[in-house]
Amino acid sequence: MLKKILKGTGIFLLVTIIALAAAPFLFKDKIKAMIAKTLNENVNATIAFEDVDLSLFKSFPQANVTIDKLSIITKAPFENDTLLYAGETNLTMSVKELFKGDGEAMNLESFSTIDGIVNIIFNKDGVGNFDIALKEAEEKKSTDSKPFALNIQNYEVENLKFTYIDEGSKMKMVLDSINHEGKGNFAAQKLDLETKTTAKLSFDMDKMNYMNNVAISLDAILGIDLEKSKYEFKDNKALINQLPLEFNGFIQMVEAGQTYDLTFKTPTSDFKNFLGLIPAAYSGDINKVKTTGQFSVDGKVKGNLTETTIPAFDVKIASNNASFQYPDLPKSVKNIVIDTHIVNETGLMNDTYVNLHNLSFAIDQDVFNAKATVKNIAENALVDAELKGTINLANVTKAYPVKLDKPLTGILKADVKTKFDMKSVEASQYQNIQNSGIVSLTGFNYEGPEMAKPFKINQAAVAFNPSQIRLNQFDAKTGTSDLQVTGTLDNFYGFVFKNQILKGNFTMNANKIVVSDFMAPTTTTNSEGKKTTEAVKIPSFLDCSITAKAKTVIYDNLNLQNVSGNMVIRDEAVSLNNLKMGIFGGNIGLTGTVSTKGKTPTFNMNLGLDKVNIAESFTQLDMLKSIAPIAGVVNGKINSTIKLSGDLQQDMTPNLKTISGDLFGQLLSTTVNEKNSELLTQLSSKVKFIDMSKVNLNDVKAALSFKDGKVNVKPFDIKYQDITVNVGGTHGFDQTMNYNLKFDVPAKYMGTEVNNLITKLTPADQKKIENVPVNAVLGGNFKQPKITTDMKQASTNLATQLVKMQKDKYINQGTNALNNLINGTKGNNSTTNATAADTIKKGTPKEEIKNTVKTKATDALNGLLKKKKKE
Repeated sequence: MLKKILKGTGIFLLVTIIALAAAPFLFKDKIKAMIAKTLNENVNATIAFEDVDLSLFKSFPQANVTIDKLSIITKAPFENDTLLYAGETNLTMSVKELFKGDGEAMNLESFSTIDGIVNIIFNKDGVGNFDIALKEAEEKKSTDSKPFALNIQNYEVENLKFTYIDEGSKMKMVLDSINHEGKGNFAAQKLDLETKTTAKLSFDMDKMNYMNNVAISLDAILGIDLEKSKYEFKDNKALINQLPLEFNGFIQMVEAGQTYDLTFKTPTSDFKNFLGLIPAAYSGDINKVKTTGQFSVDGKVKGNLTETTIPAFDVKIASNNASFQYPDLPKSVKNIVIDTHIVNETGLMNDTYVNLHNLSFAIDQDVFNAKATVKNIAENALVDAELKGTINLANVTKAYPVKLDKPLTGILKADVKTKFDMKSVEASQYQNIQNSGIVSLTGFNYEGPEMAKPFKINQAAVAFNPSQIRLNQFDAKTGTSDLQVTGTLDNFYGFVFKNQILKGNFTMNANKIVVSDFMAPTTTTNSEGKKTTEAVKIPSFLDCSITAKAKTVIYDNLNLQNVSGNMVIRDEAVSLNNLKMGIFGGNIGLTGTVSTKGKTPTFNMNLGLDKVNIAESFTQLDMLKSIAPIAGVVNGKINSTIKLSGDLQQDMTPNLKTISGDLFGQLLSTTVNEKNSELLTQLSSKVKFIDMSKVNLNDVKAALSFKDGKVNVKPFDIKYQDITVNVGGTHGFDQTMNYNLKFDVPAKYMGTEVNNLITKLTPADQKKIENVPVNAVLGGNFKQPKITTDMKQASTNLATQLVKMQKDKYINQGTNALNNLINGTKGNNSTTNATAADTIKKGTPKEEIKNTVKTKATDALNGLLKKKKKE
């Protein structure tokens, strides 16, 4: 019997499991169609979802419907904007709801969403993007069945981002990382809804940020009247960062908008409430802080929120004679007074005003005071503020748990009054801004990861004048570099309040600047956890001109003297104008631009070298060393103009593989050191008619261009005694070369044999001999050259020419003798003449006589040449 029971139970469980697993396949299409029908019949928008899944296991014994990647995209006038997106939406219902017939509504008991986005936007005309419900004329009759009915008992939202934008009032609110859950019976008209909410709040208005990722939370029981759309705060506890608040009153939806009647306050008056306003990452554990005095927030909101009005409100923030001290820090902040009102009495946004009647505190003997008012905030905010006091920066970290790698030092003093309106700031109408006073900083020391070396400000003084802010003094040092700067800031308030570019003009003097003291590449960690180094970035918020002088500037391995010029920093680039410097025994002038706007820093420069020492410049500058590897071979000076551009490496030195440009140079007072060049040594052995050490390169001019690691040298001439050499070709930055040398060589330099032949010629014939062209090809590389010449062929060609001239000489002499003989003229007893005459018989024809003379002359010349060879 037991076996049968167990067997039957097993079969039942197996059938049940199979049924639960198979049910999704049976009902999935039905559910999918119902969801599509519900959405499309009720909204005028583009609806999409990736898939719908049904599971009987996920929420057993209830059925769970999962909608993947649901999106609602609005139409005109918000065409293609995302109103709603949900990465995953889950709907839960009773299993029996799946078996309802067509026309019967399914009751949903709960829902949840994960990774959602909601964007609510009002355009400048006051039209909202959420108005997507189909109009009554387009809706179906009320008698039509509804696929789903709501019987919600609980719901949950995980990681939702809610954005609210009002383009008319230039307002933007973002609630990010929202996690919210609620429990209540929505089937009832009146219910108590238990909620828990956490989020991060950011709020901007008219380009000014008021809150940035402020942590908020609310645990509340809300009394909901669905019929009257009224929501009442009952038992609740809220936190803004760590500041506790309690709410009383209600919010009600009405035809014109919303009605508010709320009060809120801190549940206690302990000064720890003030520390709770500060994020925990910056305030530490406030429960351990010793405090005296009180701090309270008390507010009320009453009125209607409509298209033209806001509720009136009055928020008071107050503290008197308070203090706090952290248990592990040596100093306290005392005599704290805070008296602030944020008020709107009329319900008109522009009538809101902030009145900071007093803010003051003391650390040791240093007292700081501030007061300010802000009015007319919606149309053109009017700001009137005063700051006066002294802060010893070293005491800040001794009284408050600021997390710094190295503590600050320095004395900050301020006595400033300012009065301005935001439209004048935005329009740069500085004549409407009233400033007076001064801020000074002495003995300031700072170290941080963004700084290459610790930065020390000995003295700094900023004067606030009606038309501008003037830097009267700035004396600073970092590493071994020193700076003295004065100048003006033209739009300081635009930079601070409106995110405008900071503009200024400065004059800088320095005894010594080491560029590496200022440039620290940024180190970041990639997705794989590996640290990577990014190139130095020129700040994008700067637009300033700096006229600078420095006695010494050290850049990489270069020591620059008496540097002067103008720098313009703008659009993430530095433009250098008329920059002059002494280096390598001469001077260099420079204009150009360095930009870090793109992913890879770039440069574009024009250089002028004036009487610069070749040995130093072409050794210490890798760029020149690659373009023209003449250091150690050519001694002397050079004048040169260079145009070049390319990419910069992370240390802001040129990437030689990317540079391109042109160079024109003129050599001055130069000599050649043959022994330092394997190329010149081998060339001397191939063309012995030139002594390389005696080659004169004075005033030689050369033009070359370079690109993609290749240098092309335009042919130019070098003179050596009465020899001309034409040089041209290419070489690579890798030192490989392909050069052609064309020598225009007088015959006398072509060797002893050639000279012996020349002496046999008459002076008149010697003058007829032209210079001999000799070609050399230089291959391989500069350290291991491969040199070929046509020297041998040139000598052979010249010897053949001289032999022909000798041959013609003898023929001419024989012909003259024959003519004398024929014409009966007495000769000069020439051996050749006599020999020829002796072999000719009287009566021999004239043509035969000529051939005989020619043969005898040729034989005589050949005998002479054979004799020379034996010698």
